[in-house]
Amino acid sequence: MTAELVRGQNHPVSQSRVEIRVSAGTPVLALASLADEQGRLAGTGVLAHPGARSLPGVHAPADLADRHTFAVDLDAVAADVHRVGVLLVLPPGGPVRFGAVPASYVAVAAADGGTEIAGYTLTGLDVETAVIALELYRRQGAWKVRAVGQGYADGLGALLADGGMPVPAARELAATALRTVAPAKEADVTLAAMPTLVGDLRAPQAPAQAPAPAPEPPDPIPVSGAPYTGAPGSAPAGDGSPPTISYTHPRRRRTSSEPPEPAPRAAAAAEPGQPPRPVAGDASGWSMDERLYNQVWGMFEDLARTVAAYRSAVEFADSRMDRELDDALSDPRHRIGGSGNAARDTARARREELVAQAQAVLDRDLVQLIAEAEVVEPALPASYARWDNPVWHGHRTPEEGPLALRLGDLHLPERPDLRIPMLVRVPLERGLWIDNGRTGSEAAMAMDTDRLRRAAMDMAVAHAVRLLAVHPADRFSVHVIDAAGAGAASLAPLVRAGVLAAPPAAGAAGVTRTLAELTRRVDLVQMALKAGAPEDLPPDVDTADQLLIVHDFPHGFDDRAVTQLRYLADEGAAVGVHLLMVADRDEASAYGPLLDPLWRSLMRLSPVPDNHLADPWVHHAWTFEPDLPPQGSRVLDQALDRVAEARRTTRP
Repeated sequence: MTAELVRGQNHPVSQSRVEIRVSAGTPVLALASLADEQGRLAGTGVLAHPGARSLPGVHAPADLADRHTFAVDLDAVAADVHRVGVLLVLPPGGPVRFGAVPASYVAVAAADGGTEIAGYTLTGLDVETAVIALELYRRQGAWKVRAVGQGYADGLGALLADGGMPVPAARELAATALRTVAPAKEADVTLAAMPTLVGDLRAPQAPAQAPAPAPEPPDPIPVSGAPYTGAPGSAPAGDGSPPTISYTHPRRRRTSSEPPEPAPRAAAAAEPGQPPRPVAGDASGWSMDERLYNQVWGMFEDLARTVAAYRSAVEFADSRMDRELDDALSDPRHRIGGSGNAARDTARARREELVAQAQAVLDRDLVQLIAEAEVVEPALPASYARWDNPVWHGHRTPEEGPLALRLGDLHLPERPDLRIPMLVRVPLERGLWIDNGRTGSEAAMAMDTDRLRRAAMDMAVAHAVRLLAVHPADRFSVHVIDAAGAGAASLAPLVRAGVLAAPPAAGAAGVTRTLAELTRRVDLVQMALKAGAPEDLPPDVDTADQLLIVHDFPHGFDDRAVTQLRYLADEGAAVGVHLLMVADRDEASAYGPLLDPLWRSLMRLSPVPDNHLADPWVHHAWTFEPDLPPQGSRVLDQALDRVAEARRTTRP
């Protein structure tokens, strides 16, 4: 059975000879990189590409294509190579970003056409033009595969430079690889970002002109190939103690060629030797919203890394104590008298000393992060803020869409009261799936089924209200499929405010009608964009982005409706049709593996606290908690009233 990986997950590779299969939605250049234990690339013989296909143990594909196969002999890989990366690159003259093409699928399989060992679907990409899809890495003499999915908007050169290669050498090697599939003059082209769909559909096409430089996304963070034992730049101590950790934060800087708007300066420390007081927006960015977005992600990574360092130090202390206890028990001299007990006491004391040191460092970092959270949370805009944030009291429908949306909070068991906002960029490149099933979640299993289903639907409505409230009044149309009518109580605020495009669709006929309308819209917009004439859409096509809420799937769905839903999940986001499902996967089990790609394409969220999410840096299991309005609050109704009023005033 194939292991279906998610980003950051790994799986053992028991065979030495394997092949890596790539199935992309568009012709791509498939390369292989070789790196050392720290993930660094060195020299020019570290990239297998069509112009230099073979490296020790790795044979890369020859041409530009949408399907590729790598041949890998792990026994033949050089001893100093610890990571073999699989890279996918969009060629010059092709699609300008991975977010505009169907998700690629990469699998590790037994050699010579054997069965798949593990597979990974690259979802969640946006403006990236080069991506590290997965990597085979060596760990304690054995090989594993990790799903990486780390993309680079600036292309292959930026990817290689991020691996430690000098920038001039990285650019030259990237140009050499691209020349094998494109003319030399195209190899160094910088591809501009695509215009937004709303802009394409609503405005006549203006004469071509040089686009204004777009803000860069935050710097991507490399995924470590080994358990976290230190940040980049950390060095092991010479006395056998845990490594010294550098907490320099790569996300709190910017590497753009043009300087962004400067971040506010932190206030001076209250006392000499103390860290500066945190300031909201103390990160690089072109606007306050972008600075706050980068700062939140910086806090997320800081918490991940400092907890990883603490756990690594505790693991080191435990392993050293075990080793010292084993040595004490194996020494015959310690079996006589009390010397054995003394040796054991000494080993335990050393362990407690190391753990205490690690705890002190963790406590210091947590104090700083808590202080930062206390100033950042009140300063967040409505799209990032909790529903109990006072910003909602004075919120008005904006003229421009937000950078990101808050889906909930994340925390770790070391400090559960330190909550980091979970933000997702918009427009949504993946649909959302709110899991109202009880399988796989202790909190869900302990909850009454009816309450769990109501909580899931309330969560979906809250997300829909936030999406409407933080976008311009005419930006989104919301459709609902509630075939059995079981979600009527949760949907009441949306119905009362009159913000739905149509009444919730009920029964099989309503399901068929709604899916047919949205499928037709996807088809027409795709054809219009490919023809370069988005203004020629039929007048009955709604040019606003569409949000489809599906409740109690698969109730009311036949095979054709299931196929249409899968089509919307795969193709809809690229043309402004977004999916929000409230469903129990077990209830759709009758469809078997037919629906596996659907679930993989959606971001799973839970209406109750659940630790089903992992970060891309050190792979902690983070507990996700949904953000819902306080009990008895009218904040949703007030937000919907403002949306409805804004729609009335903007209609011609």
